[in-house]
Amino acid sequence: MTVEISLGYDKEYVTKFSEGLNEPEWMKTLRLDALQQAERLPMPKPDKTKIDRWNFTKFTHDLRGEALSSLADLPDQIKDFVDRDKTDQNLVIQRDQRVAFASLSQSLQDKGVIFTDMNTAIREHSDLVEKYYMKDGIQVDEHRLTALHAALMNGGVFVYIPENVQVEEPLQAIFWQEDPEAALFNHVIVVADKNSSVTYVENYISQNNEDEEAVTNILTEVFAHDNAKVSFGAVDNLGAGTTTYVNRRGVADRDAKIEWALGQMNDGYTISENYTYLMGENSLGDAKTVSVGRGSQKQNFTARIVHYGKASEGYILQHGVMKEKATAIFNGIGKIEHGASKSNAEQESRVLMLSKDARGDANPILLIDEDDVTAGHAASVGRVDPMQLFYLMSRGISQKEAERLVIHGFLAPVVKQLPIEAVKEQLTQVIERKVN
Repeated sequence: MTVEISLGYDKEYVTKFSEGLNEPEWMKTLRLDALQQAERLPMPKPDKTKIDRWNFTKFTHDLRGEALSSLADLPDQIKDFVDRDKTDQNLVIQRDQRVAFASLSQSLQDKGVIFTDMNTAIREHSDLVEKYYMKDGIQVDEHRLTALHAALMNGGVFVYIPENVQVEEPLQAIFWQEDPEAALFNHVIVVADKNSSVTYVENYISQNNEDEEAVTNILTEVFAHDNAKVSFGAVDNLGAGTTTYVNRRGVADRDAKIEWALGQMNDGYTISENYTYLMGENSLGDAKTVSVGRGSQKQNFTARIVHYGKASEGYILQHGVMKEKATAIFNGIGKIEHGASKSNAEQESRVLMLSKDARGDANPILLIDEDDVTAGHAASVGRVDPMQLFYLMSRGISQKEAERLVIHGFLAPVVKQLPIEAVKEQLTQVIERKVN
């Protein structure tokens, strides 16, 4: 499959797009170099998933949604994710590719916290953004989709927490794909400087159906410097017509912690990569993911934690439920590099299939290049026990309600362990909608 760069997204288009945003020269140069690389780099090859017929190129790139006069103007499906009664919020709402609402408490501004949309950050904090943008996290030339993202990035947010600052209230971003053909090439960067902490939560929302094709190409880079902690939560809930590539990557330095709480609830074709690099001694990465697949969608999830630092700890927990004709691959990879002695890599992947046409695959992988370590894995794939359904239905419960109870019960061990309360609540709501 070749990327159809000729569909208006050529060198001239990218140059005008960058200049229209008043971007610094380094950003325009990065875009143009990435565009050239996108034309020659291969597509990614997710394990056991053919993506050659997936739509990654049919979309509308530059679509600006209208600003909101107040949060009361949000549609009902988004209102559930926002505390509309709170006056001092830390919230950014992106409507298609335009910021519709933005707020950061004065107390955090006074502490030097930056929480703004990516386009504003590139203009107003150029040197700081350039320091982290696609350098030590995700590289431009990894494959065609990363290069295409770098060329066409049109949204996202930038978070910076200064040294020794503890952010108690969560920062929240909502990415609302309102136009059914809008493309979200979102780039998210979260930086926690030394001895700082932050909780960041994001939501992706759209309702386009299968014949309204769109693309999301999302890259996230999280950096936790020495003794910092980042809790990153996400609930992805994109419509059946959206093909999604999402790559969330974290880098943890000495004594740093990165916790991932991911609800993968898209209805369209999805590739999700979640990598954490434990670079420093005593660093920790904890990745928890839940997913519900339905219809005829195909999904591929990979969680990978790589240990470089001594006494580093990596934990992967994935639970997925597949309904109807849905298919999903769950890859859990723990890699302990030579020199990362005393490290611990643990993982668990479980898939439940609710129909005879649903398919699930759990692949636990441990790659150990050091002797003095601890590692373990568990994996299971199976269909729902008919006796469970029979027992519930024998008590007067309908089959639909019985399946609902089984799904919630299967996902509960992961949902309950999620470290971010807001993500727990949002995820429970989305699961309920998908089940019903």
